[in-house]
Amino acid sequence: MKNLPFFPYKAHLGICLLVFALTACNHSDSTNPLNQILGSENPLIKRVMDELDTHEVQIRYTQINRRNDSILFTDYDFQVDKGNYFYPASTVKFPAAVAALEKLNETDTLSLYTRFYIEGDSVETTFAKAVSEIFAVSDNAANNRLLEFLGQDDLNGRMKKRGVDPIRISHRLSTSNADDVTTKPLVIYLNDSTTSISKSIINRTAKPLQLNHIKKGKGYYADDSLQTEPFDFSLKNYFPIQSQSDLLKRIIFPDTFPEEERFNLSLEQREFLLETMHTLPGKLGYDPQEYYDSYVKFFMFGDNPDPMPEHIKIYNKVGYAYGTLTDCSYIKDTKNNIDFMITATILVNSDGIFNDDAYEYDEVGIPFLAELGRELYQYELNRKR
Repeated sequence: MKNLPFFPYKAHLGICLLVFALTACNHSDSTNPLNQILGSENPLIKRVMDELDTHEVQIRYTQINRRNDSILFTDYDFQVDKGNYFYPASTVKFPAAVAALEKLNETDTLSLYTRFYIEGDSVETTFAKAVSEIFAVSDNAANNRLLEFLGQDDLNGRMKKRGVDPIRISHRLSTSNADDVTTKPLVIYLNDSTTSISKSIINRTAKPLQLNHIKKGKGYYADDSLQTEPFDFSLKNYFPIQSQSDLLKRIIFPDTFPEEERFNLSLEQREFLLETMHTLPGKLGYDPQEYYDSYVKFFMFGDNPDPMPEHIKIYNKVGYAYGTLTDCSYIKDTKNNIDFMITATILVNSDGIFNDDAYEYDEVGIPFLAELGRELYQYELNRKR
């Protein structure tokens, strides 16, 4: 992807930081609003529900209620099970961004706007630009640069330390050295004329995951040759629905968690992260025809390239690869004063063959997630608080 202008964050967000959290239980009975929504006759939902076994759907819908200075999360789940594997794709860029910001905050010589490049790579960037590219257009190279900065072990350790667990990030994305356990050094500009080279980090070799549905489909392509056996994901990244939702809650509402479960981000870093998570590609200089508002916003608007309404902000990270679509979102409507969270995943691979680029993203997956978001949004508009 060509280099594009980056505009640093300056404004402050109007998201209240709440001091106390109340604990809510998870619901799976007749009170679960997902049961009604997923029973809809709308064809965008019904065609998925009619073939539910093939789509491996998992959904967590989180209601947000406020009592005085406290906040209450109520999670409603559909088929959420950390033991059932799905490929998280680019959703792993969310923890990479958070972990990188936290490491920056612990390093006196570095900041959001420190310039650097990966040894052997000609692309110069900043940490702020890399994070911005991750959320605006889900850039793989930006993610991989942050992984070289962190290392897989440090990234995983930072998540687990804050209670975001289970998680296992084992590889980079869409690059020839994806599985390399040794990171490449960073060449860092200390000032306009002086650079420093970071040391390589040697990470542990990933062990095969032991999870349900870790082998999928009936075949896959490798080196342009069809292999007639299930595709094995056991050495791939693992970031289940619960963990994605837990990370989102800690970033949007950090003060609802005990101090040891909050990420060590400065006020400037957190405000930058939140602004970046909802900023639309066109605002950062990307071509609005190619990178339309909902390019990486699946819920509510993903099946419509028209401009999104300004009063609805979606703080999220999507992923799509190997026929799996996932979105982890905090949706805030400033006009109607409602907010809620959704994390959901769906597999759309009707022929059961992986790496053939024949996935029903636009035909089935994104329309399902968009309609799910719209149905939950209508439910939120009508529910009593």
